[in-house]
Amino acid sequence: MPGKVNPSVPEMVNMVCFQVIGCDTTVCMAAEAGQLELNVMMPVIAWNALHASTILRHAMATLLTRCVEGIEADPDRARELMDRSTAVATALSPYIGYAKTAEIAKESVATGRPIRELVLQRGLLDAAKLDQVLSADAMTRPGIPGGGERKG
Repeated sequence: MPGKVNPSVPEMVNMVCFQVIGCDTTVCMAAEAGQLELNVMMPVIAWNALHASTILRHAMATLLTRCVEGIEADPDRARELMDRSTAVATALSPYIGYAKTAEIAKESVATGRPIRELVLQRGLLDAAKLDQVLSADAMTRPGIPGGGERKG
């Protein structure tokens, strides 16, 4: 398929994780089977623990060098996706009330217009307050985005 990028490295990491789960199961079962505290299962425990650690370390190094390094966020696209997400409407509820927030979210879904645009058009909050409430930074911290007074 033209333009397709194969996710072979992340798929490899999944396979390694499954193998590590298998090693962990072996270690758990072997630890339970140590009769009379003779530790006859120590070789299989040690081999699986070391094997799991080794393959996971190599998989993470490969993922880092072949997939993660060089990734850069596209701030404009991230902002666009956030502005079009109805999830951000939740932050409005303390300020404009649940009913108006729900109306705006529904209209955004129906029309494809951003939440911000709809709030400003209806005059429910001024642009400065809306910037505070819909701030990505504020929404990723504890508390109510925008702080200050709330609608009762």
